[in-house]
Amino acid sequence: MARKTGSNGEKTARDLRRAATSLFARHGYAAVSMRQIAQAIGVQAGALYLYTPDKQSLLADLMATHMTELLDAWQAEADAGAAPEDRLEQFVRFHIGFHAGRPDEVFIAYMELRNLEPDNLALLQKQRRAYEDVLEDILKSGVAAGRFDIPDTRLATMALIAMLTGVTTWFRSGGRLTLEEIEETYLSMVRGAVGLT
Repeated sequence: MARKTGSNGEKTARDLRRAATSLFARHGYAAVSMRQIAQAIGVQAGALYLYTPDKQSLLADLMATHMTELLDAWQAEADAGAAPEDRLEQFVRFHIGFHAGRPDEVFIAYMELRNLEPDNLALLQKQRRAYEDVLEDILKSGVAAGRFDIPDTRLATMALIAMLTGVTTWFRSGGRLTLEEIEETYLSMVRGAVGLT
């Protein structure tokens, strides 16, 4: 029997994604088999193919979903009419807050790009570029308004996103600093990096 007694398609689909995310983040995509994912959720390996064509499609879907949720969440919160420095603050707080509770998803989204096939990689790179463009637009606006001093907005964008995303590698709830304290500290560093005092 492919499914556990009492399970249903939607639950199995959710369990599949949750287990694959955890296993890919813990062991790496290349080291995880579909059989291991199936075992983690208590179904036969063949049952997984009712929900995904193959492991590559599963990885690509997990990564694309993460980026779609990120972009949608930003669009829901963004205040495009605000001053550049206020938009920058909003971006910093948003980025840290969104990613802090998703360390496995973030790890996969950045570390498993190397395992994507060309078509899937192209889609992910397009999504990533759309998000990077959000920050670069803020930085360009700040430079144009005379508020930021940045010689290369593209380079600054990549550096700032890497710095902000890095929080997920070490932040743990209940640690020495609260997430709000971390946001304040990082915001201060970002202000310094763009020449805003």
